Amino acid sequence: MTGGGRARPTAWYGHGDLASSLVLILPVWLAYAAAVVFATTSNRADLVSRGIWALCGGERAPYLVVHAVLAALALAWARRAGRGHCLALAVVVPVLVEATLYALTLAVALGALVAALPLGAQLDHVVTALGAGVHEELVFRLALFAGGAVVLTRAGVAAPRLAWLIALVGSSVLFAAAHHLGPHAEAWSGAALVFRALAGLGLALVCWYRSLAHAVYAHTLFDLYVLVVR
Repeated sequence: MTGGGRARPTAWYGHGDLASSLVLILPVWLAYAAAVVFATTSNRADLVSRGIWALCGGERAPYLVVHAVLAALALAWARRAGRGHCLALAVVVPVLVEATLYALTLAVALGALVAALPLGAQLDHVVTALGAGVHEELVFRLALFAGGAVVLTRAGVAAPRLAWLIALVGSSVLFAAAHHLGPHAEAWSGAALVFRALAGLGLALVCWYRSLAHAVYAHTLFDLYVLVVR
């Protein structure tokens, strides 16, 4: 119920409702968390899963138990916050359809652009797993992009529009660079760096103008299209 006593609408348009986005991405997060323990390869930029895996001693059972507990707490919070309706088909299906359009647009546009750039690599060797859609969106789009823009503005470092631009570019470059840093890094590739930075820009715009949930689903569907369908 809302403050005026009216039932919450079933429809959800996303923009400006972070709580609903967090509920809506629960299915993707759970699916990814379960898949990680059975995968033969891992995503270099997914520091969250690596950290939890390390804390669980590299054991599957504790890792899955941790996520089961987190999922139960998240669902309890969603119900208490009145956001349970966000998992209804009337909400999920439109988001999936819209996210699919974003994913296909990104895949086609970025594929054509990177293939046309003189970066010395074929697209098939450039497009490796972006993966970890949920964790990467939480870190790079929600925390570094949206959060960064707010921090820069409130700290008086830059005017709102400039802060937004700095956060947009900075988070996208960091998103791309994260795959090439650290002990589990990929070999350096200019083509892959450009591709991921541009993908980061596109996903950041989806996150800002639509919602975090749209960005997460677009990221996930983008991966599936590029790595499985293509």
